[in-house]
Amino acid sequence: METIGHFIDGRRVPGQSGRRAEVFNPATGEAQAEVALASAAEVAAAVERAKAAQPAWAATNPQRRARVLMKFVELLNRDMDRLAEAISREHGKTLPDARGDVQRGLEVAEFCIGAPHLLKGEFTDGAGRGIDMYSMRQPLGVVAGITPFNFPAMIPMWKFCPAIACGNAFILKPSERDPSCPMLLAELMIEAGLPEGILQVVNGDREAVEAILDHPDIAAIGFVGSTPVAQHIYGRAAATGKRVQCFGGAKNHMIVMPDADLDQAVDALVGAGYGAAGERCMAVSVAVPVGEATADALIRKLVPRVESLKIGPYTAGEDVDFGPVISREAKSRILGLIDSGVEAGADLVVDGRGFTMQGYESGFFVGACLFDRVTPEMEIYRQEIFGPVLSTVRAASYEDALELTMRNEFGNGTAIFTRDGATARDFTSRINVGMVGVNVPIPVPLAYHGFGGWKKSGFGDLNQHGPDAFRFYTRTKTVTSRWPSGITEGAAFSIPTME
Repeated sequence: METIGHFIDGRRVPGQSGRRAEVFNPATGEAQAEVALASAAEVAAAVERAKAAQPAWAATNPQRRARVLMKFVELLNRDMDRLAEAISREHGKTLPDARGDVQRGLEVAEFCIGAPHLLKGEFTDGAGRGIDMYSMRQPLGVVAGITPFNFPAMIPMWKFCPAIACGNAFILKPSERDPSCPMLLAELMIEAGLPEGILQVVNGDREAVEAILDHPDIAAIGFVGSTPVAQHIYGRAAATGKRVQCFGGAKNHMIVMPDADLDQAVDALVGAGYGAAGERCMAVSVAVPVGEATADALIRKLVPRVESLKIGPYTAGEDVDFGPVISREAKSRILGLIDSGVEAGADLVVDGRGFTMQGYESGFFVGACLFDRVTPEMEIYRQEIFGPVLSTVRAASYEDALELTMRNEFGNGTAIFTRDGATARDFTSRINVGMVGVNVPIPVPLAYHGFGGWKKSGFGDLNQHGPDAFRFYTRTKTVTSRWPSGITEGAAFSIPTME
């Protein structure tokens, strides 16, 4: 069985802690590899080597750093299928979805090629008599990212590409459930010309995370995962003076107005609700049809579409709609939440609990489920299910639908489907959610805009990727300079002012 270690100073190294975790094939339910779990001492050693390498990288001009990312993009395109297969084998998502995972990270790398422009400071000529004033953006030093299982290519690249472009060294702690792709990405960065030690990959569990949070030489931490963990990491790391950016859970609502194109809305709900088996922080998990007639018509159209979804292993080819969930524990949790919805009185109009895949009976498959007449008090509404389950909450009016979305504790993404421009403009203006779609079900911004949720979906002042990433991974230094004219004016004891 393959053993996956760490990536330190430009090469794979075995783990030293003696602790390992199994890496499963979600389609078969069988362990296919073991991954080393780093000790605090191993994390400290990785940070120390990164700290030693970082000053020379920071001194490398931004254009040369950008060229490394330019080559990295070329290599990502070359190895797209290899990376996608590694993701699908350990995560379970289909190959087209896995390629999308890589592509979305690649687009951030493309954006970061613009580092020379994005790192430019400001200059004021003649701020005072003989005085010039200018600012510069400088790297923080060693920074870290703790990334989740559901996007093992995209989210690591969202973190390390801008951090490295800014001149930092980066410690990546990816999910131990699907560690192969992050290791491959690190190898491609070295092939692209990145100096050894600038990108270190430390595999591990909570011990490695706690070591990252407590290490005094790590200046900033980015995290994506569940809200309770995001809150813990944000509070603990911020208390030690680190810059922190944490993104948590979601419960994304899609409002369907009476004037919406229902065929378009159904396509959106099926793709956004069940793609990647619902294991996306931007998945639409709540449909909110406005009015009983809209709800009845929507359910009539949804039921046959959900029942016809094709489920299977990624090896079945590109005709599969979604695959298994990540683990046996995730499957058990999802089924428990579905049971709770039935017990609470919701209508389970499509029941996928009994789904089994012939030849893959031990796999972590969950059939597509569709609930109607869900209420906000039910656990299936309150919890982020992170599975192939769509809940329908009927709203009597647009205002009720808006209020339902605004009251929810999460604020990652939302969407409205309507033909009415005034309604859409009102919704985008008033809704208290970070990312909003108008007739777009998964409103994930492109790389040159920021990605970030509100309320309990996001902790910190700056978003992922886009210009905010360059602000997060740098600090601003402002210089006021004066070149003497040769005339000595003597000391000044009052606060300086510009005349």
